[in-house]
Amino acid sequence: MTIPTIDKEFDGKVALVTGTSGIGLAAAMRLASAGARVLACGIDEAANAAFAARAAEGGLDLSVRRADVAVEAEVRAAVDDVVARFGGLDIIVNAAAIHPFGTVTTTTPETFARCMAVNVGSIHLTALAGIPQMERRGGGAIVNISSVQGHNCQQNVAAYVATKGAIHALTRAMALDHAGAGVRVNSVSPGSVRTPLLSLAARTYGGEGVSEEEAFARFGAAHPIGRIGEPDEVAELVAYLASERAAFITGSDFRIDGGLSAGIGVR
Repeated sequence: MTIPTIDKEFDGKVALVTGTSGIGLAAAMRLASAGARVLACGIDEAANAAFAARAAEGGLDLSVRRADVAVEAEVRAAVDDVVARFGGLDIIVNAAAIHPFGTVTTTTPETFARCMAVNVGSIHLTALAGIPQMERRGGGAIVNISSVQGHNCQQNVAAYVATKGAIHALTRAMALDHAGAGVRVNSVSPGSVRTPLLSLAARTYGGEGVSEEEAFARFGAAHPIGRIGEPDEVAELVAYLASERAAFITGSDFRIDGGLSAGIGVR
């Protein structure tokens, strides 16, 4: 699906995006296609390389660097890099995530801690290094990628849903604390979207002999709209929240889930 962009609405803006596949990739491409200068960072070398090649093909002002977003020194280095390259920072999109499966009794403390560090801790670290840079520019916008599973959840995803609920609370706290400096902070909660994390879910729950697309179709059937979402659709909402069109919006969560969370399971 191709969604039209508002031409060059991000001219002169600088963005840092965590996550170099799925929603992170789509958000970075969307911002860059509308004029932003973007640095994307992630730990997956293969995803980074594929992303860099795609950006080069599109002639976009978009760079990619390796970073473990759960490590303060690496996040600070990424922020320093984007400021050195482009002169400042206006937008942060926190899309990096991992998705372990397990209950609280089958998830190891190490896995739980790593999930919290990547999915939530990285938001703290990008803000810690990035908000002072935004303040120097008179403000900015942060968009945190959460999930409908921060509102309602499946079984066997205890660590993941704990992080997604935490993102909602952290988003509100950040919005209140930094509104006076002109920094807006919102979150986006997608339903099932065609990403590497959903591919992992398809392999985990699809069933023996079931293809990924067949699993995706089954996941999509649970959404009233009848299909899974596409990363570009989520990126369009991210771009809106990062833009001046959303200048009076902060501290809010926006579900983009094809109606998934609008109903109840009883029929």
